[in-house]
Amino acid sequence: MGYVLVYGSVANPLNHGLKAEVDFLVDTGAIYSVVPKKIAEQVKLEELGKRKFKAGSGVAEMPIAEAYLTVEGGGVTTFVAISSDENIPILLGVTTLELLRVQVDPVTGKLKPLDLLIL
Repeated sequence: MGYVLVYGSVANPLNHGLKAEVDFLVDTGAIYSVVPKKIAEQVKLEELGKRKFKAGSGVAEMPIAEAYLTVEGGGVTTFVAISSDENIPILLGVTTLELLRVQVDPVTGKLKPLDLLIL
C-alpha cells in the first residue's frame, strides 16, 4: 500500500486561529499523533505532562498536549505527543483517526469514513 499522506492542520485547542498547515503521515501503528516541538511552540500548545512511548529505538519519554487537528474537512481536539527529534515525521495516530471517524482504505491508500460500533 505504501505511505498515506494527508493534508491538514495543527491548531491551539482554545484558539483555532493559531495553526500550522502540515502534511500528516498516517500511522495506524501509533496510538497518539505526533507533532514536532517547533510546531507545538508555534501554535502555543500547553504541555500537560509526559508519557513513555515504545519506539523502534527503545522507549522514549515525550511531552503530551491537547491540540486541534483538522484533516479532510473534519476537526477534533486530541492528545498529541511532542517530539524534539526533527527527523520524526508529523504523524496522524489511530486515536485521532477514530475521533475523526476515518480509517485507511488499504485498496486506495486514502482515508474513508469509519463505521462507529458500540457492542
